[in-house]
Amino acid sequence: MSKKGWIYITIGVLTLAAIFVMEYNKPKKINWFPSYVSHHKIPYGTYVLNDLMEKYFPNKIQQIQKPPFEFLTRTDSIKGTYFFVNESVAFEEAELNALLDWVNQGNMLFVASRSFEKKLLDTLHLEQQNVYNDGTLEPLFYYELVNPKIKNQRVEFTKDYYTTSFDRLDTLRTTVLGQVYSPSDSTDTTTKHINSIKQPFGKGEIVLTSFPKAFTNYFILKDNNVEYTAGLLSYLGRNGQIYMDNFHKSGKSFYTSPMYLFLNTKEFKWAYYLVLIGGLIYIIFEGKRKQRAIPVVTPLKNQTLAFTRTIADMYFEKGELPLITKHKIDYFLEYIRSKLYVSTQNLEDETFLRNLSLRSNTDLKEVKALISMISKLKTKQYVTETELKNLNQKIQAFKANVDGK
Repeated sequence: MSKKGWIYITIGVLTLAAIFVMEYNKPKKINWFPSYVSHHKIPYGTYVLNDLMEKYFPNKIQQIQKPPFEFLTRTDSIKGTYFFVNESVAFEEAELNALLDWVNQGNMLFVASRSFEKKLLDTLHLEQQNVYNDGTLEPLFYYELVNPKIKNQRVEFTKDYYTTSFDRLDTLRTTVLGQVYSPSDSTDTTTKHINSIKQPFGKGEIVLTSFPKAFTNYFILKDNNVEYTAGLLSYLGRNGQIYMDNFHKSGKSFYTSPMYLFLNTKEFKWAYYLVLIGGLIYIIFEGKRKQRAIPVVTPLKNQTLAFTRTIADMYFEKGELPLITKHKIDYFLEYIRSKLYVSTQNLEDETFLRNLSLRSNTDLKEVKALISMISKLKTKQYVTETELKNLNQKIQAFKANVDGK
C-alpha cells in the first residue's frame, strides 16, 4: 500500500477513536419511560416509594408478583390494603369482582392510575375527563390535598400535557381527598378539578387517585413534593398488611435477554461495539481468500448422439435392416406404454386401437394402418429400405400428433 493510503487509514482510525471518546463521555440519556417497577431507579420508577413504605410501615409491606385474582382466591387470611400504582391499571372482569368482594369484607383498595375501568367507575358512580392546559403552551398543573389536617402546600408538576379528573361523583358517599388546578388563560386564573377521592364499599373503602406520578422517584425527590405523597399514603388502612402490586406494571420486573446487560451498561455496550467494528475491519482488510486459484476444468462433451449415429451407420452399412426395424418397433411400443400408458400385449384388440387413437390425438384409420404395418414387419425376415422409411415416417407422424404439432 502506498504512503498516501496509510495516511488516509491513520486519519480514519483517529477520527473513529475521537468519536468513541466523545460518545463514551457523553452524559447518559435519562430514561423517562413510566415503568412504575419497584426496583427501578429511573425517574418514573417506584424505588423511593417502596423504600419509604418499608421505613414507615415496618413489617407490614408484602410485595405481590401474582395477578390479583390468583392471589386473592388462592391465599387464605388476607386482610389489609391492596396498593396499585401504574400509568394505567386495567382489571379484568373476574379480577375486579374478586377485588370488590375482598373490599366488601372490610379491606381497602388503593389504586393510583391515570385511567380506570369503566365497570369500576360505574360501580362507584364516577366519571372521568381529560384536563388540558387551555392558556399555556408549557405543561403545568398544580396539585393539592384538601384535608386541612394534612400540612401540604400546592405542588407544581410540569411533565404532563394533560391529566385526568373525576367530573361526576356521588357527593353523599364520596370524600374528596385531592384536587388539580390548571391555568385557563394567560392570567393567574386557574380551574379546579377533583383527582383523588375516597368512598366506602361494603365494610371496606376504596381510594382512587388519577395522579400516579405522585408515587414516582422523580416526583418524591423533587423539592418538597414528598409531603404530598405522604399525605396520600396517610389514607392507607392501619389494620392488616399492605400488599404492593407488582403485576400491573408498564415496565418489566426483570429482563430475560442477555443483551440487556451489554446495551444498558456503558462499558459493556462500547466493548460490544468495538468487537463489531473490529470484526468489520478484519473482514474488509484480512477476510480475502488466501488460496491458489482453482483451475477451470472443461466438462466432458456429451457423445451420446455421435455414438448412436455411429452404431446406426454400422447396422445400415451391414444391411441389418430387419434388426433395425425390430429395435425401431420395440422402442415405439415402449414409447406407447411409458408415454400414453396403454398396454401393448394385444395389438389387434379393437379396444387397444381406440384407446391409442384417443390418447394420441390420431385418427383411428391411421392408427390401424400403423399397427397393421408393425404387425407385418415383426413377422418378416427381410425388410426393404423403403418399408423401413415408411415405418419411420408413420411413427414420426404419430409422435407429432401426440405432441400436438
